[in-house]
Amino acid sequence: MAEEILVTGGAGYIGSHCVLELLQAGFVPVVIDNFHNAIRGSEELPESLRRVQEIAHRPVLFQELDITDEAALQELFRKSEPHRDHPAAGDHEGPRREEHRVQQLRHRLRGPQVPPPGREPPGGGLHQPLRQIQVLHRGDDPGSLQSREGLERRPPALLQPHRRPRVGDDRRGSSRDPQQPHALRGSGVRDYIHVVDLAKGHIAALKKLKENCGCKIYNLGTGTGYSVLQMVRAMEKASGREIKYQITARREGDVASCYADPALAERELGWKAAFGLDKMCEDLWRWQLQNPTGFSKN
Repeated sequence: MAEEILVTGGAGYIGSHCVLELLQAGFVPVVIDNFHNAIRGSEELPESLRRVQEIAHRPVLFQELDITDEAALQELFRKSEPHRDHPAAGDHEGPRREEHRVQQLRHRLRGPQVPPPGREPPGGGLHQPLRQIQVLHRGDDPGSLQSREGLERRPPALLQPHRRPRVGDDRRGSSRDPQQPHALRGSGVRDYIHVVDLAKGHIAALKKLKENCGCKIYNLGTGTGYSVLQMVRAMEKASGREIKYQITARREGDVASCYADPALAERELGWKAAFGLDKMCEDLWRWQLQNPTGFSKN
C-alpha cells in the first residue's frame, strides 16, 4: 500500500512541486493549505494542485485547513494516518500526535533568528560556503537536536517554477534582493536552487527516514553562491531583455555572502542539485511567458 505523506502548505509554490514529485515517486500526498499564499481554482482543488493532478494523472487528496487550528488538525490525524509531515512551506518538523504534536509544531513554525547587524557567517572568509555545522538556524544546540525525530532540510532561495510551465509561482506580495556593494561583483552573494531539485531533495529525505536515522540536518543547494548582479545577467540572458537596476547602500544586518555546502546531502541521501542558474532563469521566464497573469486568470 502506498505511503501517505502529509504536505502542509501544499497548494503554494514549493508545496505544489513537492506534491507532484511525491506522486511521481509513488507516495500518496495528503495536502492541507489555508490559501494564505495560494490561488483558489474553479473546482474543489486549488489551481496549482488541479494542474499537478493533470500532469501526474493521479488524484490529489486536499483539505482546506489552517495548521494552527488544533481541533481540525487532530481530526485530520484521526481520519488519516500520514507517515510523516512534509512541511512544504518551510524546513520545520510537523506534529506527532494529538496535543503534544500540535505544540511541537507551533514551536517549529517560529521563524529563523536574524543575525545581529554586521555579523558575518561563522568561520573564515566572506565568500566561503557554510559548512554543515555552521548553518545559521534558530541556535539549536546538539542536545536538542539529538532529542528530536526526523530530518530538517535547509533550502536556499527559490526562483523558478517546474520545467513544465503549468506549475509555477503565483505569490502575493513582493520580495527584495539584498544589495551588498562590497561583496562579489558588487552585490550580495546568496544561494539559489531550482524548485524541482528542492522537491527531489525532500523525497530523498523521506527515504532516509526509513533507516530510523534520528534527527539529521541537511543543506540543500548547489554549493555555488551567486551575486545579485549575476542573477540579473542570467535573467537578461533567459529573457532577451535588458533589466535596469540601481546599486544602493548596504542594508543593515546584511551579510556579504551566505551559501551552503550540500556535500552531506550528496553523501548520505544520494542527492545532488541537477540544475544551475541559467536553467533556473530559463524555466522562470518560460512560466512567465505562458502564464502572464499567474493562476488567477489563465
